[in-house]
Amino acid sequence: MKNYADKVEKTMALIKRNPTEEILTEQRLIEYLNNGVKLNHYIGFEISGMVHLGTGLVSMQKVADLQEAGANTNLFLADYHSTINNKLGGDIDNIRKIALGYFSKALQQSIKCVGGDPERTKVVLASDFYRKDALKYLEDVIKVAKGMSLNRAKRSVTILGRKSGDDISLAQLLYVPMQVADIYSQNLNLPHAGMDQRKAHVVALDASKNFSYSPVALHHHLLMGINITEEQRKQVLEARQQKDRDKLDNSIIDIKMSKSKPASAIFVHDSEEDIRSKINKALCPLREVEVNPVIDITRYIIAPIFERRGSEMEISNAKTGAVKTFAGIKELEEAYIKGEVHPLDLKSMVAENLIRILEPSRKYFASGEGLRHLNDLKELMITR
Repeated sequence: MKNYADKVEKTMALIKRNPTEEILTEQRLIEYLNNGVKLNHYIGFEISGMVHLGTGLVSMQKVADLQEAGANTNLFLADYHSTINNKLGGDIDNIRKIALGYFSKALQQSIKCVGGDPERTKVVLASDFYRKDALKYLEDVIKVAKGMSLNRAKRSVTILGRKSGDDISLAQLLYVPMQVADIYSQNLNLPHAGMDQRKAHVVALDASKNFSYSPVALHHHLLMGINITEEQRKQVLEARQQKDRDKLDNSIIDIKMSKSKPASAIFVHDSEEDIRSKINKALCPLREVEVNPVIDITRYIIAPIFERRGSEMEISNAKTGAVKTFAGIKELEEAYIKGEVHPLDLKSMVAENLIRILEPSRKYFASGEGLRHLNDLKELMITR
C-alpha cells in the first residue's frame, strides 16, 4: 500500500509541476489515480501559423511530464476549428496540409527538445476522427450546446483569441460546443490546454452530467509576448490586483505570445541570431519579476528544464566575468529583485539556453523534410 501511495504522490507531483497553473479538480484526479483509472490526455491546437515557445516548449513540457506519469498523450490538430476561426485564410485544404506537415512536426520536435518522446504521443487530425463516427460526434455537440446559454457562448469567445464584445460569426458560437464534444467523443478524461482555454473546459465539466464520466481539466501557464509595453504590463497587474476575471482574460489576450504577432514570439525553428536579437529587445524591467517576459521564459521554460536535468542555472556578469549559480527559479528571482542580476546578463543566459534547448528543432527545419514543411507554411503565409 505504501508503494502505491508513493506512486500516486509521484504522479501528482509530475502533473502539478511547472508549467501547470491549475487542475480542475485535484480531488478528482487523486480519485482517478487511487482507483487505477488510466489517464487519457489530449491537447488541441488551431493550425494558425508558426509554432512559438508557448505552443512548443511550454505545452510540450507538460506532455513530457504526462508521458513520465504514464498517461496516454494525444495531440489534436483542430482543422475545422481553425477554419471556423479563419486561420490561414480559413481554407480547409491549406490548414490540413500545414497541420500534417509543419505543425505536427514542430510539436514533435518540441517534445524532443524538452526531453520527451514523440513516438509515445499520438497525433490526431480532427477531420479524420470525425469521419469515423460523425453521427456520434454531432450528438455530443448537440448535448453540449443544449446545456449552454447564448450569453455563455458569447462570453466564451475569449478561447478563440477574441475579446468579449467582439463581432463574431454564428460558426464561432459553435466553437466551444465542438471543443467540448472533442473531449467526450474520444473518451478523454484529462483535457489539457493553456489558461486561455479555461472557459471551454469549465463548460466541459458542467456538461459531464449529460455524459458517463467527469474529466479533469489541466491548465498550463500562458507565456507572454516578449514585446509587451509598460502600459500593457500595468493593465495586467491592475487586473490581477482587482481579481477581475473578464478584465484579466482580455488583458492576457493582449499580451500573450502569438503566432499572428511575430514580434511577440520566438519560434521553435528560429536561428541563433534571431533568438539573441529578440531576447535583447524584450521588455525586462529592473528588479521586477512579475509580468516580466524574460523572467517568464526563465520561470516556465529554462528553470523547469534545468530542474528536469538535475542541474543548476548559471549567469555570468558581462562586466566582471563572475558567475552566479542558482539551484532553482526562486533563488534566481530573489537575486534579481535585489539587483544582484542585471537584466542584460539575465537576457544573455536565457538566449543561450534557448539556443541549446531548441537545437533539435532548429536542425530539423534547416534542411530536408523539415525545410520543405517550413517553406510550405512561409509560402502560404505570403500568398494569403
